Amino acid sequence: MDCPKKHWKDQVVDLLYWRDIKKTGAVFGASLFFLLSLTVCSIVSVFSYLTLALLSVSITFRIYKGILQAIQKSDEGHPFKAYLDSDVAVSEEVVHKYSDVALGHVNCALKELRHLFLVEDLVDSLKFAVLMWILTYVGALFNGLTLIILALISLFSIPVIYERHQAQIDHYLALVNNQVKDIVAKIQAKVPGLKRKTE
Repeated sequence: MDCPKKHWKDQVVDLLYWRDIKKTGAVFGASLFFLLSLTVCSIVSVFSYLTLALLSVSITFRIYKGILQAIQKSDEGHPFKAYLDSDVAVSEEVVHKYSDVALGHVNCALKELRHLFLVEDLVDSLKFAVLMWILTYVGALFNGLTLIILALISLFSIPVIYERHQAQIDHYLALVNNQVKDIVAKIQAKVPGLKRKTE
C-alpha cells in the first residue's frame, strides 16, 4: 500500500526542523553557499559558474557512460534517457492556480497598504511608521544580502531552538507581550485620538 505524498508545507516544516539531517544540511549548505557567493561575485557570475559546474558534471558523466558502453559493447543508450523522456511542460491549470493565489496575495497587500497610507486607523499607521523608522537604522547597518543571509540562518536555527526550549520561550514572550500591551494602553489613554475604533 502506497503512502500518500506529503503536502509541500509538511515537507518545508520537516526541512526547517531538521527531521532529515542530510536533506536539510544539503539545502541549508547550498543556500548559504549561494548567498555567500553573491557577497563576492555578481549574480551573473554566480549563475554562470553554477551552470558551468552542472554542465561539466553532466557532460563528464555522459562521456564516461559512452566510453563504458563502447568498451563493454553494450547498447544501454543515453544515460539521461529517463529524464529526457519525462514531461517537463507546465500545465495551464498549474499556471492559473498559482497566478490566482499570487493575485489574491497582491490584492490583500494593496488593501493593507491603502489602509496604512491613507490612515484608516491612526494606531496602525503609526506602528507602520515606527517600523519603517527602525528599518532605516537597520538599512544603515546592513545591506540587503546580509539581511537575507541572517534570515536564512535564523530560518534554519530558530525553529529547532524553539522546539527544544518552548516552555521557557513562551513564558518570556508572554511577559514581554504583557509589558508591551500595558505601555500601548498607557500611551493610548494619554494621547487624544489614539484610541482604537470599536468594531
